[in-house]
Amino acid sequence: MARLFHVPLSPFCRKVRLSLAEKKIEVELVEERYWDADPDFLRRNPAAKVPVLRLDGIMMSESAPICEYIEETRPEPSLLPSDSVARLEVRRLVSWFDDKFHHEVTSNLLYERVNKKMTGQGYPDSKNVKAGAKAIKYHLDYMTWLLDHRRWLAGDHMTLADFAAAAHFSSLDYISDVDWNRSVAVKDWYAKIKSRPAFRSILADQVSGFPPPRHYNDLDF
Repeated sequence: MARLFHVPLSPFCRKVRLSLAEKKIEVELVEERYWDADPDFLRRNPAAKVPVLRLDGIMMSESAPICEYIEETRPEPSLLPSDSVARLEVRRLVSWFDDKFHHEVTSNLLYERVNKKMTGQGYPDSKNVKAGAKAIKYHLDYMTWLLDHRRWLAGDHMTLADFAAAAHFSSLDYISDVDWNRSVAVKDWYAKIKSRPAFRSILADQVSGFPPPRHYNDLDF
């Protein structure tokens, strides 16, 4: 069985979990307090970051190459299109959410509100929280534009781009930091993707000291 060292609200870990679940790969989840710099964990990943996945006898780190490995070795159901231009768009959007969205939104909201408390780094910086709350509106509007032209974020089929976005949004939704009323299109997209069986374990997450809102695991919001 695969083993994933993770943190429940990490969007990068969630992206890997969604990929594994969509392809029906059984995985043992091991919560890892990476900020403690445990020597055993550092041997698995000297960068002291999660996710770390053990699969096929290989210890791998960084969510992007992990998801690419899963896709290459378990191609069905496919999360990357066969067309090279379509794959480029998927990878562009994965990078958008894991880089731009993460820097402008997730790190300013989730990391300030939750990670600082969990890792003992003090209290949220109100300037960062305000910046994140402002930035997410721009990203919701951009996603609305995409979904006005496409069935899913990257095209007519669900891809890794949708899982990357949903991983971030599900983490933020856990702490009620998404205004779902801003965009009907994005709300419908998220309702559709969180209804998939791959999402079940994520919707069952519970983080001590941070209870989720009532709507979090409600498939109908």
